[in-house]
Amino acid sequence: MTRPFCYAGSPAQIVFGNDSIGSVGAWIAKAGRKRALVLSTPHQKADAEELANKIGELACGVFSGAVTEAAMKVVLDTAADCVVSLGGGSTTGLGKAIAYRNDIFQIVVPTTYAGSEVTPILGQTEGGRKTTVRDAKILPEIVIYDPSLTLGLPVAMSATSGLNAMAHALEGLYARDRNPISTLMALEGLRAFKLSLPKIVTSPNDTDARSDALYGAWLCGTVLGAVGMALHHKICHTLGGSFDTPHAETHAVMLPHTAAFNAAAAAAELSQAAAIFGGSIGGGLWDFSKQIGAPMSLKDFGMTEADLDRAASIAVENPYWNPRPIDTQSIRKLLQDAWEGRRPED
Repeated sequence: MTRPFCYAGSPAQIVFGNDSIGSVGAWIAKAGRKRALVLSTPHQKADAEELANKIGELACGVFSGAVTEAAMKVVLDTAADCVVSLGGGSTTGLGKAIAYRNDIFQIVVPTTYAGSEVTPILGQTEGGRKTTVRDAKILPEIVIYDPSLTLGLPVAMSATSGLNAMAHALEGLYARDRNPISTLMALEGLRAFKLSLPKIVTSPNDTDARSDALYGAWLCGTVLGAVGMALHHKICHTLGGSFDTPHAETHAVMLPHTAAFNAAAAAAELSQAAAIFGGSIGGGLWDFSKQIGAPMSLKDFGMTEADLDRAASIAVENPYWNPRPIDTQSIRKLLQDAWEGRRPED
């Protein structure tokens, strides 16, 4: 029997296909915008300038930085009525931060598998603690997925970025507000990454694999934007905000352990995902992560064993829903396993 549910589809316009970056200017015009500011990291500045040249007279400049206040000044100075975020999660986050303040129109052209481009969620770190804000203004209006732009994504970053996206799908499977559509998208996203990431590791220029991975990123990110998250995301926010661990890599290390932690409590919800990864969700994800060369241990990020007590305390500070009850002792053990890189048992 189908359980009761509510479903609201994302209003974002999704454009998917090789060389679709060439349509950015057309989408700016279709949206009725006349002055687009292209955003990027300093590393991708040349790509952003090339995109601005392609956009032509509809582009009003390029901002390649990370500070929201500085970007806001450029938006004001250039009278931009639209931002085009080219890059990964940090650039997408900058565009979202601008939109949260002034509701500017956003177009995102992702070059990683982060998935945040299809969520109304903005992550912010203040006082050593990561917090999230959810608001309709944060959701980008148009997302242009061009798999050819991910061909240059290094293999290691492809693996961790993909596992980061997979974490959204996995937690979506047991979310309190899950629905049949989010579950279908989550499972399809996990299958897409299970198929594509090993191929990318062995053949980084496999365009079909890159396309499947970007498709998976869209699916998994959409799940993150549609339903609530639980333990995995709370712990990753704790580690990133309080211990400055790298974002995607932290998700990659923690995913098998948080999945195993919830495996029994959410056995029915996770059964199809477990089958995708060989029957054991925690152990299967750990094996998959090892296969694609992802980081396996928190100690690789400079965390010490002495940090784990504090991390466990922070992770249980504010009550939040999770399929399995949370207590400091069980979270401390989970973190110990992740710190050591031990294969979890469901």
